[in-house]
Amino acid sequence: MAAARLTSCVAVTSAAVVSMSTFSDRAYADSSFRFPFFSSSPSNAPSPPNQSSDTNSEPPAPEEPNKSGFDPESLERGAKALRQINSSSYSKQVFDLMRKQEQTRLAELDAERVHYELIQSQGDIERQRKMAEEQRNLIQEQAQRQAQVLRYEDELARKRMQTDHEAQRLHNVELVKMQEESSVRKERARQATEEQIQSQQRQTERERAEIERETIRVKAMAEAEGRVHEAKLTEEHNRRMLIERLQGERDKWLAAINTTFSHIEGGLRALLTDRDKLLMTVGGATALAAGVYTTREGAKVTWGYINRILGQPSLIRESSMAKFPGSKIISQAKNKLLHSSTLAGAEKPFGNKNGLGNVILHPSLQRRIEHLARATSNTKAHQAPFRNMLFYGPPGTGKTMVAREIARRSGLDYAMMTGGDVAPLGAQAVTKIHDIFDWAKKSRKGLLLFIDEADAFLCERNSTLMSEAQRSALNALLFRTGDQSRDIVLVLATNRPGDLDSAVTDRIDEVIEFPLPGEEERLKLLKLYLNKYLCDDNNGSKGGFLLKKQPQKITIKDLSEDDYREAAKKTEGFSGREIAKLMASVQAAVYGRPDCILDSQLFKEIVDYKVVEHHQRLKLAAEDEADLEESFRLYKSLGLGGFNDLEAGFQHNLSTSC
Repeated sequence: MAAARLTSCVAVTSAAVVSMSTFSDRAYADSSFRFPFFSSSPSNAPSPPNQSSDTNSEPPAPEEPNKSGFDPESLERGAKALRQINSSSYSKQVFDLMRKQEQTRLAELDAERVHYELIQSQGDIERQRKMAEEQRNLIQEQAQRQAQVLRYEDELARKRMQTDHEAQRLHNVELVKMQEESSVRKERARQATEEQIQSQQRQTERERAEIERETIRVKAMAEAEGRVHEAKLTEEHNRRMLIERLQGERDKWLAAINTTFSHIEGGLRALLTDRDKLLMTVGGATALAAGVYTTREGAKVTWGYINRILGQPSLIRESSMAKFPGSKIISQAKNKLLHSSTLAGAEKPFGNKNGLGNVILHPSLQRRIEHLARATSNTKAHQAPFRNMLFYGPPGTGKTMVAREIARRSGLDYAMMTGGDVAPLGAQAVTKIHDIFDWAKKSRKGLLLFIDEADAFLCERNSTLMSEAQRSALNALLFRTGDQSRDIVLVLATNRPGDLDSAVTDRIDEVIEFPLPGEEERLKLLKLYLNKYLCDDNNGSKGGFLLKKQPQKITIKDLSEDDYREAAKKTEGFSGREIAKLMASVQAAVYGRPDCILDSQLFKEIVDYKVVEHHQRLKLAAEDEADLEESFRLYKSLGLGGFNDLEAGFQHNLSTSC
């Protein structure tokens, strides 16, 4: 109730203030003015209930309004309302409300004033627009008249310019003709000068090349003479030292011989003078000679017999045949002990998919290898002659592993030798070759003899690099393989099949190429060696798990099939051996981490690094080949001595680098 009463007082007060301000601002001359809230009510309206007692006691008398329109009762009611407002607790809010109402009224008045001003400005704009349109029409008429004048003047100027241009054109034609003639003369002079300069440069280059060639020749001759002179001086010095040493040795031995013969002379005199000593000496010497001879010959016979039964030729680097009785049983037991814990984990991912164990090949090549293994096994069962094979292709493509797998699947014994071991044997190479074939006949199963790097001693016999001992070894091998054998399967492996002797290739029945692995084969190889190097828990603890420290287990994290396929695409041109080294590098990088975790980021970093390393290795090989060719051409152009030896060495190095 108090709030409602206060609100009514505020309304009355505000009305009084408004009426006062209106009265002070405006003047009404023609009619009377009454405040809407504080003016007297009409005769039929009741009096307000909240008037004072003095007002209630006196009956309301109608009053005529003042001529000026001022009502004192409204002012009294406003003053009374102001006193109530001052005595109320909401006086501050009431005055704020009054202030806001006054501000609103002033804002409305400002809006009306702005509206009037806007209407006036629109009228001004309309007047200005009409004036501008009239002025624009006047300007257009003036412009049309000026345009007609300008067109006439322009036509006159154009005619004058055409006349001037025609005269200038004729003048320019004459100038151009003169400039062309001058340019032709200058071009001829320049060409003559350039030809003279080029001829002088060519002459200078020829003289410089001749000087350099002569300098190189003189330098090479001087170096050769210096080396020859140094060799002569060294030889003379060594000869003098040798003569002096031999002279000293001769004097020493002469003195020793003289002393010995003097002692022998004394002993012989003593023996000849004493008959019993003479008989005892002759009998003892005879018995000693007989014992030494008997012991030496018996040891030779015994060692030859043992070597024929148990010995393995020195050229054989690896073999599945036992070296002595019982070694095969011990080896089998050792292999079972070493691989019993890792067999399931190593063969589980790939044992069912690949018929050749851990050898990953192209499907067509794999089918052919399996066919050869079955054919070899059936040949052995039917006691038919074996077929010799030739494996060729880039290094690291699985030739040795396939040979082992063929021997294992066909039930044959396996032996491997390297062609590079034959040359150092010299004259003994022939004997060693025969020993291998004699030793192979001891195998009851039959032997698969795998010769790696066969082109090292089976190359063309007309080659200048082949020594007489190598040629004899080749002839020995050709002699032992002249007929089809029921004891030996000969498997040759080479990177350059064109270097083999024609007689060797004539003894080959099956020629198989081992290309670099494709994308699918590289994907399988990556998974195979990842399982071998990283997923095998027992890797690195074979044969000593009770004595050695157990390795920390490797955890593979965030490595998907897409990562494998991306790595297979990046490793184009990699061989199987390079992929194995790549996974070994991944294993080393994982072991370098304290937590031993392999993630996709580390795997991609190692793959990218190895790809760059592979391309750098190919680039270095190409640069070495280019350097060899450049040296070859240089020596050939200089015409130095020993050119044939250099050419042979160049061809050998070129074949080795390829």
